Amino acid sequence: MEEQRGMAAAAEDLALINALAKAELTAEQVYVFTLRLCDNEVDRDFERFDGEALERLGELFVGKSGIFDHQWSAGGQTARLYKTQVVRESAQKTQAGDEYRWLKGWAYLLRTEKNEDLIAEIEGGIKKEVSVGCSAGRRVCSVCGAEDCGHVPGQVYDGKLCFWELRDIKDAYEWSFVAVPAQRAAGVLKRFGQEREGDRTLRKEAELGRKYLQALRREVVRLAMLADDGLDGGVFAKAAQRLEEPELLELRKSLETRAAGRFPAPVQLRRRDAAAEAEDAEAFRI
Repeated sequence: MEEQRGMAAAAEDLALINALAKAELTAEQVYVFTLRLCDNEVDRDFERFDGEALERLGELFVGKSGIFDHQWSAGGQTARLYKTQVVRESAQKTQAGDEYRWLKGWAYLLRTEKNEDLIAEIEGGIKKEVSVGCSAGRRVCSVCGAEDCGHVPGQVYDGKLCFWELRDIKDAYEWSFVAVPAQRAAGVLKRFGQEREGDRTLRKEAELGRKYLQALRREVVRLAMLADDGLDGGVFAKAAQRLEEPELLELRKSLETRAAGRFPAPVQLRRRDAAAEAEDAEAFRI
């Protein structure tokens, strides 16, 4: 959260707040605070928003509720965003190498007896970390630009960190106070609604499939280097990233044959017993 201290609502802010409220509220009735919703840095899940995604999130989050731990219930609604702004910090660069940006939000809650403890926790820095729930239409690999590939997030390929870039934001659901956010500066939860058990299983199976393809590609590259020691391994490895399972299996079969031709298995003669060896020796005795 950014600038946790409460502020008196200025006339312009109060107008924006009252546009969301049903009853006309006064400055004395509302508690206003600002927070850092999310940014374009690579997070703990090796995902990040691009610049356009942040701008779109800024539009969609106006009017959205603040809750606790992404528990979608009316009873957990605490505050509401009434204004957002994408902040640019040109002197700071992200791990992706571009300008660092983050989404700032202005929120309000009512000064009621029920909210006194929450206001005190915000003022005291206890309620600090936040995370957002949203929906992204595309997830693009930072290494090859594909939406489905064999690169593993968190791994480094030719000096380039692999992560997923979230694009084409479809919706913003809510923002939450959380204990441990995914983003280090603010925290962010990306999801397509609440993940169902079947979706979770499919996601895990897809991850296993990606790991299998990556291992298969590494095996093909190893065999290629054995079959032709003049081959540029780096170039071949990049080419292998574009191949899918049927092509990789066929190529592996061909390379295994060529590698076996260059490095044949040593012939092992069957050891004979001592009696047979002695009998053969008698034929040459004079």
